[in-house]
Amino acid sequence: MDYHRSTSVDEALPEQQGHVRPVPTTGSAPMEAAAFHAASERILRAINTVIDGKADAAKLALTVLLAQGHLLLEDVPGVGKTLLAKTLARTIDCSVSRIQFTPDLLPSDVTGVSIYNQASRTFEFRPGAVFANIVIGDEINRASAKTQSALLECMEEHQVTVDGKSYKLDEPFMVVATQNPIEMEGTYPLPEAQRDRFMARISMGYPDHDAELEMLETHQATSPLTRVTAVVTAGEVASMIAAVQQVYVSASIKEYTVSLGRATRESAMLRLGASPRSMLQLLRAAKATAALEGRDFVLPDDVVSVAEAVLAHRIILDRKAASTGETPQSVIRSILATVPVRQETSQSLARAGGDSGRTGSGAQLSAHPARPAGR
Repeated sequence: MDYHRSTSVDEALPEQQGHVRPVPTTGSAPMEAAAFHAASERILRAINTVIDGKADAAKLALTVLLAQGHLLLEDVPGVGKTLLAKTLARTIDCSVSRIQFTPDLLPSDVTGVSIYNQASRTFEFRPGAVFANIVIGDEINRASAKTQSALLECMEEHQVTVDGKSYKLDEPFMVVATQNPIEMEGTYPLPEAQRDRFMARISMGYPDHDAELEMLETHQATSPLTRVTAVVTAGEVASMIAAVQQVYVSASIKEYTVSLGRATRESAMLRLGASPRSMLQLLRAAKATAALEGRDFVLPDDVVSVAEAVLAHRIILDRKAASTGETPQSVIRSILATVPVRQETSQSLARAGGDSGRTGSGAQLSAHPARPAGR
């Protein structure tokens, strides 16, 4: 079943104006709120025992997983990119594979290949490394563009086509890729089509002083990763995804999301704005954020909190803006500071999300933009 493509912006609405709340498309029943909170806390606690001082990165990684997206970890060497990917994978009782991308890696090494069986005189398909629930792609920009493109169909359609035959991938399915933006020798920059497949990009950054001291204390003899065990099953993750799909999104939140996308396309500082796909993924990430915060409805701050991670790697700066010191992140922040949002009260949103037939009539037009969380 295709999680990644099945969730539309209009899903998970309460019954209103002839619309009926849809049945989740994951094939699993939505997890109850208390169980959802407990499961997410177990996952985050396990990750934070390994990755010191990076609670925000851990939460965003879990957000992408629950939003049915893919994650790009981009930062300098040695800050824990691969460790975060491996830790997230270990917390879930599911299949995991790791691909070390190199210049001589072939597309068939990723997707699989048909091999002739002399005994049966038929061709047999041998699955590649992508046939797993979580695929860790280490240093993805060291592979050629041809090999990188082997992931396009996998990430978007959750299937692999070899010799004219399509093979479905296991669900849930997530690609966690790492790359080093500093070292350019022997690398192949990800094309825009490939970057747009990743829901979010995380830059880990260096740990603070206390976290680095804690790392020296706990990581000397053995890696804490060896002590991490699965705290949820793949079935539980599927139920958590189904619960995220049921999170209510009001019309004003959809309008705000579209306005952000259009603002990037109209900005004089950008050569390339955010794609329509990014708007879908931004809203999915906001729904997962709301669920992790214990709500069944999305607030503007949920959109704001993930906007930079979801949009910054998809846009391209104009040369003039780049020469003045602007960055994709600064442009997204300036757009968030200027785009207004039609804001509803939490009470009206709660009624809309909890009572079918209610749409939250307490909407008020805000003259001010949504305030970026944590700023």
